[in-house]
Amino acid sequence: MNHPQVAQLVQQLNLQPHPEGGFFRETYRSVGSIDVPCLDGPYQSARNYATCIYFLLTSENFSAFHRIHQDEVWHFYEGAPLLLHVITPSGVYSKHLIGSPLLDEATPQFVVPGGSWFAAEVRDSNQYTLLGCTVSPGFSFEDFELAQRSTLSKQFPKHSTLIERLTRS
Repeated sequence: MNHPQVAQLVQQLNLQPHPEGGFFRETYRSVGSIDVPCLDGPYQSARNYATCIYFLLTSENFSAFHRIHQDEVWHFYEGAPLLLHVITPSGVYSKHLIGSPLLDEATPQFVVPGGSWFAAEVRDSNQYTLLGCTVSPGFSFEDFELAQRSTLSKQFPKHSTLIERLTRS
């Protein structure tokens, strides 16, 4: 992408490529943790109380459909508005605009419920979005599932066009 701010942010914030797309860096992982017997859900090991990352996405890329067990709070920092697509476990689809509340009735913060499939894309061409994501209990790649295009399309056939566009083969 030719946007001059992207290279500067990647370098300045020390961002790395993320498996779902875009760039990230963990900025916080709580010292304290929660033991498995105290966690609701399918956790196999203890989790930190919370984690935070920077997340940078450009219009030339997308964050592919994925899910985690925990709720994830998205916080807008700068750039163009972001479209966040969510499919609940029961198949209900919703789209949310995350950005400056002064533009396009966007919200600067949104919570994706744990267990939901979600994907994101920068709304405007030749733009970027810088956000933060907070997860509690804290994120672990043990909880991360990147969607398989065919499996997710079979599970939610009425959303197959969107799933096809926002997954990788």
